[in-house]
Amino acid sequence: MSFSSHEIVLTSSPHGPITVYDTVSGTTLARFSGSRSPRHGLVLAGKAYIAASHISSATASGSIHLYNWWSPTALHHLPVPEPVAPLASTPDGLFLFAGGLSGDIFALSIPSGNIIKSVPAHHKPVSSLKISSDSSLLISGGDDGVIVVMAIFQLLDASGNENPSDSILHSFVAHDGPVTAIRSCTRLSLPAIVSCSSDCTCKLWSLLEGENLHTVAFPCVILGIALDTMGAEFYAAGSDGLIYKGSFKAESRKEASRSRELAIWAERHGGAVVSVVVVNEGKNLVSAGEDGSVYIWEIERGQVIMVLGNNMEGISDVVVAKGIGEGKGYYGNGINNEMNEFVGGSLGLSGKELSSRPIKEAMDMEDVLNVAANDRRKAIDMLESAIGVYERLLELILKEAKGSTSKNGEKRK
Repeated sequence: MSFSSHEIVLTSSPHGPITVYDTVSGTTLARFSGSRSPRHGLVLAGKAYIAASHISSATASGSIHLYNWWSPTALHHLPVPEPVAPLASTPDGLFLFAGGLSGDIFALSIPSGNIIKSVPAHHKPVSSLKISSDSSLLISGGDDGVIVVMAIFQLLDASGNENPSDSILHSFVAHDGPVTAIRSCTRLSLPAIVSCSSDCTCKLWSLLEGENLHTVAFPCVILGIALDTMGAEFYAAGSDGLIYKGSFKAESRKEASRSRELAIWAERHGGAVVSVVVVNEGKNLVSAGEDGSVYIWEIERGQVIMVLGNNMEGISDVVVAKGIGEGKGYYGNGINNEMNEFVGGSLGLSGKELSSRPIKEAMDMEDVLNVAANDRRKAIDMLESAIGVYERLLELILKEAKGSTSKNGEKRK
C-alpha cells in the first residue's frame, strides 16, 4: 500500500510534542516540539501547515504555533489577544478560527496571523469549533452549553461596516453542561451536527433550525465523538476510558428507543478517552487517552489491533491527515523514511532522494515553483485584461464602421 492511500494521525499534548503516526504500520513518523496544546487545539491548515494553540507555562499567555512539514520547530508564532484553545481551519488553509477563554472567536489570516475579526459568541470559554461539511458555516460550542452557528463569509469580511455579532446566524442552549465536542454531518440530505457534553449526553441537531432530533444518554461524560462514513453510527469517547458505539438511524419512536442501546467495546484506556477518529475508509477507529495511549481498532469486531507509541505525558487531541505535502517535503531525522515516501511522492521523488537532498535546496525548489505559479497567474490576468481591451476596441471599430456605412448610404440616396 502506498503512503498516499491511507491516513496518518497527529496527536497533541499539553506537555509533550505533537507526534505523527502511520495508521497501518504503527510507525512513529515525526515529532514537532514547543507547543503545550489544550483540548481541540490541533488542526491542519490546508496541506501546508499544522496549527497548534499554545499556553505558555511561564506567563499563561496564549499564542498559535504554525508548523510546516519541513521542521520539527514552529515556523511562526501567531499572537492572540488572550489564551485560545479550540482551532478550526478553512479547507484551503488560508484562514484560521480560534476560540478564546472570554468566549470570543477570532478569525485570522494564514500565515500572517493578522486578526480579521473577533466575535463575542459565548458567555464562557469556547470549548469546541467545527466547520460545516460544505465549509460555509462555523459551529462553536462553549462551556455555557450553547451552540452558535456563524456564516464564514461574514467572519472573513474585514470591511468593518457591520457589527461582529451580525456574523451569528443563530444560537441555542444545547446542553446543561459544557459542550465537549461537535461533529458536522448530513442527515436525510440536510445539514446536521452532533454535540456531546459533560452532562453525559450526545445530541443530534438540525443545523438550520437548531432542532433536537435525537438524544442519547451515557453513564459518563463524553469527551469526543466520531461518525461512520454514512453518518448513522457513532463512536463516543468516554471519560471512564471506554468506547461506546451507538446509532442515529431511528425513524420511529420504537426505533428511537432501541437506538439508545449502547454497545461497549471491551478494551479500556488507562484514563479518559479524549478523542476518537474514523480512518482507513471506515475500517478502523483511532482512540486516544489522557494517559498517552493511542489505540487502533478494527471497527467490525470492536477489537484493538494496534497500540501506538507510549506518550506518558498525555494527549489533548487527535487529527487525521491524508495526502499531505502537496509539493512540500519533511525534515530528515532518522525515523522518517516512511514520511519521506509519503510526502515525497507529490514531488515525484523517492523517500531516499528526498532525504538525501539538502533542505535548503528543496526549499529553493519550492520557492522557484511558487514564483513560477505566481508569474503564470499574473500572465493569465494580463492576457485576460488585454483580451478585454481588444474586445472594446473591436466594438468601437465595428460601431464606427456601421456609422460610416450608414452615412455613405444616406449620401447615395
